[in-house]
Amino acid sequence: MKQVAAIVGGGVIGGGWAARFALMGWDVRVFDPDPEAQRKINEVMAGAERALPMLYEAPMPARAGITYHDDLSEAVTGASYIQESVPERLDLKHKVLAGIQAACAPDAVIGSSTSGFKPSELQDGAARPGQIIVAHPFNPVYLLPLVELVPGVKADAQVVEKASEILTGIGMFPLHVRAEIDAHIADRFLEAVWREALWLVRDGIATTEEIDNAIRYGFGLRWAQMGLFETYRVAGGEAGMRHFMAQFGPCLTWPWTKLMDVPEFTGELVDLIAGQSDAQSGHLSIRELERLRDNNLVAMLRALKGQEAAAGKLLLDHDATLRRPLGDDVPLVTVRRIVPVDWVDVNGHMNEGRYGQVFSDASEELMTRVGADRAYIDGGNSYFTAETNIKYLAETLVGEPIIVETRVTLGEGKKLRLWHEMKRAKDGEVLASCDQFLLHVSLDTRKSCPPLPAVLAEVEALAKAHADG
Repeated sequence: MKQVAAIVGGGVIGGGWAARFALMGWDVRVFDPDPEAQRKINEVMAGAERALPMLYEAPMPARAGITYHDDLSEAVTGASYIQESVPERLDLKHKVLAGIQAACAPDAVIGSSTSGFKPSELQDGAARPGQIIVAHPFNPVYLLPLVELVPGVKADAQVVEKASEILTGIGMFPLHVRAEIDAHIADRFLEAVWREALWLVRDGIATTEEIDNAIRYGFGLRWAQMGLFETYRVAGGEAGMRHFMAQFGPCLTWPWTKLMDVPEFTGELVDLIAGQSDAQSGHLSIRELERLRDNNLVAMLRALKGQEAAAGKLLLDHDATLRRPLGDDVPLVTVRRIVPVDWVDVNGHMNEGRYGQVFSDASEELMTRVGADRAYIDGGNSYFTAETNIKYLAETLVGEPIIVETRVTLGEGKKLRLWHEMKRAKDGEVLASCDQFLLHVSLDTRKSCPPLPAVLAEVEALAKAHADG
């Protein structure tokens, strides 16, 4: 039986939540009185369905359905996770949360996307205060993993644990905020940067584009994979953070910023900011900007994944939970995936080097199937590719779902030969083929040798089954 999530409020954040849950196999029910809610969420879903699968090598869970409900109680009844994402008005949130609690299960998690209110403020007057927590995400929810989990002193420990398990299960990183504080953790940093940026624009020191360039070409990339303190620790050189603090600590007393002062939010300042922003990116539609943002995030996250660092390590670990062992089918489907944006060359199709990666991934899956897995390799044995012959038969485009079907055409002694066909998943057209010859080697001597008996038996059995199949 599928798990059910209810999304109350279908704006940008609510739509992102709906997409994240649905793409992770949860049935999603949406309540939002806006008559345009379904259209808006469908557009967000289209972007999410294109982008999120590119982060994974393993096949995603089957997409679940999203249904829309005019009645709040109907949407939340039977849901094990409920996310409130209505506008930031405390009276409205109290009204909505009361309606949710009147209909939902007592053990359901009720998370709020609020960026400004503390959990105690949301829990005030609630029928079951311990059921309500803050689960503050970041846009786009379907790609960015961080969610600030703020339980407050009244939260039920079981609800917090359940929320953490659910959010981890859909690929997010629940950051447990141990104490209530206005704007939680992340938005306090964002607010500080935002205020200083307003002053820089207002005083004519920098334009909106110049400020964005300072972030995206500099410290933004560092923060993306190391955060603040680790970045500064590295800046301290071999002596580390202590040296950095000694070197740069005195500047904290210098009048660099205006963070203790807030510029008056005048119409003139709004016009100045809006005008510069329009000049910077007004030639692109919101959907084009979202596509650009998503492509960049996919490429960055995949790069971090390749280095097993920061959010990439989280993604790598989650990817592993989605993998399923190969069975006994003939041929074996060794790869199911989406072609990601970072695999495409200037011609708009998959770079030929990535074909080699796909077929390498296929052979690694087969090696795992026969017992030549990571533990086997750590024990000093492996298969090395000695020869490949790849034929490129048709264009493979970004975002296309592909599969690789693999047959063992030779499996005797230290020799292993594989025949791979990469196909377009939707119509089965063969996009490329690969004849791959591998030799079993000892990692100690770096020379060929027979595989261990258990692996050899599996290889021989597959070779026979594939010859007969």
